[in-house]
Amino acid sequence: MAKLEPGGAQLSMLRVMAELRGRGIASELLCGWASADGLALARRHGVEPTVWGGGGNVQWTPAPAFARWLAPKLQGADLVHAHMFGGWWAAAVATSAATPLVASEHNQYLWPDRAYPDELRAGLDRVDVFFAHGPSARDTVLAHGLPPERLREGLSPVVGTQDQPRAGLPTPRIVFAGRLHADKGPDLLLAALGRLRAPPVTLILGDGHLRPVLEEQVRELNLQTRVRFLGWVPDPGAYIAGAAALAIPSRDESFSQTAIIGLAHGVPVIGTDVDGFPTTLGDDRGIIVPPEDPDALAAALRVVLDGELPRPRPLRDYTDQFEPARVADVYEHTYRGLLSRGSVGTPVPA
Repeated sequence: MAKLEPGGAQLSMLRVMAELRGRGIASELLCGWASADGLALARRHGVEPTVWGGGGNVQWTPAPAFARWLAPKLQGADLVHAHMFGGWWAAAVATSAATPLVASEHNQYLWPDRAYPDELRAGLDRVDVFFAHGPSARDTVLAHGLPPERLREGLSPVVGTQDQPRAGLPTPRIVFAGRLHADKGPDLLLAALGRLRAPPVTLILGDGHLRPVLEEQVRELNLQTRVRFLGWVPDPGAYIAGAAALAIPSRDESFSQTAIIGLAHGVPVIGTDVDGFPTTLGDDRGIIVPPEDPDALAAALRVVLDGELPRPRPLRDYTDQFEPARVADVYEHTYRGLLSRGSVGTPVPA
């Protein structure tokens, strides 16, 4: 894993590891970089990570030093599953030619610094199976030479779909759950709340470097009695269940585990038209608004809060496919198939 911090990609990986551990498949977690909250998250899932940390965040960077660090640690592995570009590129360099390599990409390729097309192509040549969690990642890897037969649709396990509402929560309430980073759009939600005449209490579940900025935005909008920052909670489903609305105003979202929780509980989910998110909320499962548009988000919140739409029913027939055991079945089947066949990827020169 290139970057270990609280987030959907990391939760997905840790939940699959836990499910497979119960089936006798042992895993070791090697990370390029980890935050304190990320380390705590892994430990809560029974995993003690080994962290390189020699060059900062390598999610979007091909780091030869990270690959050199990985190489001796991957010796003897039956299979390697690497997450995020910087993780699976380094694994492609470090993994022996005979060892099957699985890669997962959970986000769009929105290179924050510069693109690495040559490294992308070389790494993809080595990958035996690639799980793309969203149409943008899928299209990018195919355009850079991944053989289509090696491509799979990424699946993430979701927990919290069976949680009961937590006692004592305000009603009605809006809920936001996620990292307080720009890509998740919490600032857009606050801007939308400022456009409502009488917004209900909004619970902000999660944390991140934008929290002080968001707290100042709350003060500027005079929303101190309406917005509560609760930090990371272990059971977000208990806060989402029974909510008036679940707001997910992301600027980048391949797949939202939070949305699945809301859909399972019959909570109106408002999300944005970015990457793979419309796939989750399509077929009238949720409400889709343009990104970067607090006016549209406020209008959607008004429609929901004013009762202009019927309350959705719980969509368990859709959300059950994301139960951890069912998702782990997919990965176990993939792993066992690769182990019986062996690697077919082309080694990447160190």
